[in-house]
Amino acid sequence: MRKRSETLLLLPLLPVFLIGMFPMLLIGMLGSAGLIIFGILLIRVGLAGTMDARGDFNQEVIVHGHASGPQRAAQVSDLQAATRMAVLLHIAGAAMIVGGIAGLVFVG
Repeated sequence: MRKRSETLLLLPLLPVFLIGMFPMLLIGMLGSAGLIIFGILLIRVGLAGTMDARGDFNQEVIVHGHASGPQRAAQVSDLQAATRMAVLLHIAGAAMIVGGIAGLVFVG
């Protein structure tokens, strides 16, 4: 029986490593300032997500006009879900910024 290589098990994890490498290097090289920059980027992603969701909602209303009750409820539900996710990103980004500022002030 031939033994399988464990290296092939790591291949699906390569994209996760490559995507996660940037924030880790940013925080590692810049310290608290990197945490602040990462927090600003998180807030920016939240804003972009909210704007995309609102744009999609407005486009649906403009193109198709007033929708029936269930369709309108589905559109509003999608908008609210995107807004909730954006609020979580804003809170996480603000917490990172506060942590980074505290690190700059107290650690040096």
